[in-house]
Amino acid sequence: MSTPNISKNEIINAFQFRHATKEFDETKKVSNEDIDFILKTANLSPSSFGFEPWHFIVVQDKELRELLKPVAWGAPLKLDTASHFVLGLSMKASMTKWDSKYIMHMMKDVKQFPEDVIEMYSKFYKEFQERDFNLDSDKKLFDWASKQTYIALGNMMTSAALIGIDSCPIEGFHQEKTEALLREKFGVDTDKYGLSYMAAFGYRKTEPQFEKSRRNFEDIVTWK
Repeated sequence: MSTPNISKNEIINAFQFRHATKEFDETKKVSNEDIDFILKTANLSPSSFGFEPWHFIVVQDKELRELLKPVAWGAPLKLDTASHFVLGLSMKASMTKWDSKYIMHMMKDVKQFPEDVIEMYSKFYKEFQERDFNLDSDKKLFDWASKQTYIALGNMMTSAALIGIDSCPIEGFHQEKTEALLREKFGVDTDKYGLSYMAAFGYRKTEPQFEKSRRNFEDIVTWK
């Protein structure tokens, strides 16, 4: 594994380049190699305890995209024009509670912890949920999992920008209606997964109308 050697200027330029693209150029498609690269950065993203409480659905079928439009008011133009459209799913309590089968699978089969480490890790994770973060409801556990899934979203959008690909994160959807659709038409087990966000990827149709505006750097950072 080599040490990264990307210049700071290149990285800042990518952040300046990135904007929430409202309409994409339908004639330009992201290559399979590039979308795999973007999704790989989601796969390699960090998560609390390393439990990866996420799943991503890449919606390329036009009929399925059409079905999403009535329940996702922030997405129709992106659904029509984006090269690739991603649904970011987060695990629900049945998957992320400290004693769930999935958590045991992650420790035993994916991380391949020895039994004594599994016992120790389970104890820490149980205390984290019950004492440190008070994750005592299904809603709290889903929101906690969503926080992890958003890390992957940020990394996908940044990696896309680094190679000149545009993106747009989308929260403009009716959660209950969208999950019903995912259950009925996408084969998603909504007892296990809920939708945290949508994300569109492609190439901008036009340049942004306005320059990127942000609060002053000094207003967001405090040194003690």
